Amino acid sequence: MPNFSEGRDRATVQSILDAVASTSDVVCLDHSMDPDHHRAVLTFCGTPEAVVEAAFRAIRTATNLIDLRSHIGVHPRVGATDVVPFIPITGTTMDDCIQLARRLGSQVGHELEIPVFLYERASTRADHAPLEAVRRGGLEGLAFRMASDPNWAPDFGPARLHPSAGAIAIGARPPLIAYNINLRSTEVDKARAIARAVRHSNGGLPHVKAIGVDLPSRRIVQVAMNLTDHQATPILTAFQAVQAEAARLGIDVAGSELIGLIPQAALQHTATTALQLDRFDASRVLETRISEMLRCKTAPEQTVAEFLAAVADSKPTPAGGSVAALVGALAASLGVMGARLGRQPDAEQRLLALSRNLHRLVQADAAAYNELMAAYKRPKHDPERAQTISVALQRATEIPLQIVEFSCEAARFLQPLQAAAKLPVRSDLTVGLTLAIAAGQAGLFTVTTNINTQQNHALMDDFRGRISKVTEILEELKVLC
Repeated sequence: MPNFSEGRDRATVQSILDAVASTSDVVCLDHSMDPDHHRAVLTFCGTPEAVVEAAFRAIRTATNLIDLRSHIGVHPRVGATDVVPFIPITGTTMDDCIQLARRLGSQVGHELEIPVFLYERASTRADHAPLEAVRRGGLEGLAFRMASDPNWAPDFGPARLHPSAGAIAIGARPPLIAYNINLRSTEVDKARAIARAVRHSNGGLPHVKAIGVDLPSRRIVQVAMNLTDHQATPILTAFQAVQAEAARLGIDVAGSELIGLIPQAALQHTATTALQLDRFDASRVLETRISEMLRCKTAPEQTVAEFLAAVADSKPTPAGGSVAALVGALAASLGVMGARLGRQPDAEQRLLALSRNLHRLVQADAAAYNELMAAYKRPKHDPERAQTISVALQRATEIPLQIVEFSCEAARFLQPLQAAAKLPVRSDLTVGLTLAIAAGQAGLFTVTTNINTQQNHALMDDFRGRISKVTEILEELKVLC
């Protein structure tokens, strides 16, 4: 979902779109441009190799057509192509997206001579991970840090800004919601005050980034937000918080807008909450039910009996990781039951998502193990053998780590549900809590086993931070259990 510093010249944006569309196996899903933000956002999807190629073509086109030296807009930016996040959707993992971000960064740095900073999940330095850290102080601030601080050397490309294209942040992240709320006011200071009140960094809503900006072409001001975890802070919650702060200052909301696309689950949660629907989940949506039935018809899932037989077979997969994922999914499902009985819709929706994610990882873990075994079987003289093993090991570590993280999150939702539940349900939720902790502990054993054979030290450092965090959470949960 690349963002470009051009929101006024349609011909330039069309040229960038054409560059993406010229790539095979890529589909353009959406684009938008705004003259006040002076920014365009594209959303396209495709196979991993094709998406990297499309992104490079778009960046090259933007570099040729956009000159930051004459750019004026209200949105923070450091590049003609400002930010390029890779987002896993179907059949890919965050680990895959990290590799794609690094591959694109290397190509951009070497061929276009633009400094590239890896951010979010792809970052190689903790202080580069937040996008706002890269943008701090704008172009001048970034140029100063690059010249004076060795820690701010780019991951790829020259250690100086490109004369007209600046720099680029390339990374990997989960889907976020770019959501703006327009206010019937021309006082930008008040919009900034509202943004300060609601954003996470100032003690506001979790996982919300917000700025207040002036929109002179519309004679209004705006609170522009990124919701980086719509499960933690639903879009309705963000809207209501801004509306309340605006009312306190005597300002009416003029409307709101989405930039790019929004996950279906985010709108489902909003509808469920606003309508106070009981026991609602995605399977009640007509299109979702049709899609699930068609998928089951073309690729039927294993029954429990078939899965047990497959685990008991002498083949190496499915095995420990898949079993841990299934146990975690069962634990989260028990939590869904408890949340429904306790009428806690937010917990219900998140636990339902966790159960589905863990269920998906049952097959993903087996596939990752098979890929690793195939990598080890490559001929010893194959020059790509070491790199193939490293990538396969990374995937075989990332997936069980996701199992641990999802299981820990399920346990953290289950614990307060269990403590507050009536006695007949409390025993079921205790089972769920125990299973979630066990799934996390089992997944962690696989993670630590695999990481000890990884030779890529940058990846090992990234994993170790996450391992330390989940280990601490598991120890806390064991005490509570």
